[in-house]
Amino acid sequence: MKPSDIGPQLSKIVKCTVSWDSHIRNFYSVDSSSYILKPQVVAFPRNESDVIKIIKFARKHHIPVTPRGAGTGLVGSALGRGIVLNMRHLDKIKLGTKHVKVGSGVFKGRLDKILKKQGRFIGPDPSIGPFCTIGGMIGTNASGIHSLKYGSVIDNLIQVRMINSFGNIIEFPGKNKFTDVIKKIHSKRDIQFPKVSKNSCGYRIDTISSERDLHKLIAGSEGTLGIITSAKLRTYELPKNVFLCIIHYKTLPDAVRDVPEIIKSRPSAVEIVDSNIIKHIKINVPKTGCLLFVEYDNTIQANRKQIHKTISGKIIKTESDIEKIKKLWSFRNSALAYSLRSIAKNETMPTLIEDAVVPVRRLPLLLKMLDMIAKKYGLKTIVYGHAGNGNLHIRPILKQKDLRLIKNIAHEFFSGVIGIGGSITGEHGDGLARSEFVKMQYDRKTYSIFKNIKKQFDPENILNPGKIISNRSTVTRNLKI
Repeated sequence: MKPSDIGPQLSKIVKCTVSWDSHIRNFYSVDSSSYILKPQVVAFPRNESDVIKIIKFARKHHIPVTPRGAGTGLVGSALGRGIVLNMRHLDKIKLGTKHVKVGSGVFKGRLDKILKKQGRFIGPDPSIGPFCTIGGMIGTNASGIHSLKYGSVIDNLIQVRMINSFGNIIEFPGKNKFTDVIKKIHSKRDIQFPKVSKNSCGYRIDTISSERDLHKLIAGSEGTLGIITSAKLRTYELPKNVFLCIIHYKTLPDAVRDVPEIIKSRPSAVEIVDSNIIKHIKINVPKTGCLLFVEYDNTIQANRKQIHKTISGKIIKTESDIEKIKKLWSFRNSALAYSLRSIAKNETMPTLIEDAVVPVRRLPLLLKMLDMIAKKYGLKTIVYGHAGNGNLHIRPILKQKDLRLIKNIAHEFFSGVIGIGGSITGEHGDGLARSEFVKMQYDRKTYSIFKNIKKQFDPENILNPGKIISNRSTVTRNLKI
């Protein structure tokens, strides 16, 4: 069906705005990734009823449906050729004592302000935090700077409410026809998942031990199993005291070798930035080498004394004022923006291999492998991220807009990451950039379970098709470069 056919027909059955205007479709053809994919129609559901009607229409006409939050994803998860659903109107917030129930379209920045008045916060805190939505965070199993202590979305998710591919409302955990299906699939499993502290690759069946865990299957599912309308998340009391120290190292390998010992003291965050990021930081720090940001929000006095004995680098700044610490973290949160300033006009920096996670003790191996690939292909690289989780964001800077080169780099890098016991994505998801490599990440049995799950939830394959379960190469298809 053409956009001019889909739009008018859909408009007749829903009360919400439906647009097939070319300018709107162009706007929703891009997100924060390196891809461009133009939808046929963009709809703005105002409630679950709209979502249900759209899903039933799409299923009848076999039109793909892709949910979208704020479009801040880095791997093209929210791009689709069919109907794109902007979920921004599902934005209700209901506070509980130690949890919060939120619509999928709620912006985290707005939620943070409301929770702060209650003296509470949610654990996952992506660097783009204020500008991303809860639905998008669940879809990619987002985490962030403080995931070392507070975990990813999957560790904080209590309940999910969504519309499935049949247009029915289901809640996980809860009694529904999928409970027995997933239990049956799970009972047959012989699975091998990487032993890492965070993972957004594939469906996280490794976290499901009973039907009470079924909501965790939705974390990181990228809209392929259902359209999330609301969720319940755990909240925490805001720490009253915080201590941050910034440590300088001459090289990245020097820094990551200290990390396993540092995390034994249970910091709330251990983050790293390289010299490409440092040179844009507007505080008095060395502009060469790299920095570790180490934060504690408990047993502060003991750790303030102990950190000197733990590290080989030089502490160049300490801070205990919470507002000043937030300012310092803003420099780390701007790492992606700063990295963009490090590339020339004739260079490109595709978001392809930017989310690897390995066991923390193997970070030196990850950097060594990266160095070998960089030398082989004549690349410059930018490195920053969640060292305490073994999760580094690696940006290759390319002078050649060569699709074969890009695919070779991705294949070699992901093979290396998997070879040292890691995952190809720690928090950003599979999307267009990595879905074809999911079957490389897992063995045949595990991947067949993934396919079975997708088939049971979405037999017509209308929910964000081509993401996670992919039958064709998409890593270089539809790249903007």
